[in-house]
Amino acid sequence: MDIVRIIITILLPPLGVFLQVGLGKHFWINIILTLLGYFPGLVHAIWVIAKK
Repeated sequence: MDIVRIIITILLPPLGVFLQVGLGKHFWINIILTLLGYFPGLVHAIWVIAKK
């Protein structure tokens, strides 16, 4: 299942974070980072998925 989350995360980082942790603080942080730039949102999303 982690492989599927990583693929989803590459396409849309906030969706990958949402699938991992739900509507918590990490989701909203990722939304902000993705709006500031795709790469910061992607890095944060992969970090959240790898951490859990």
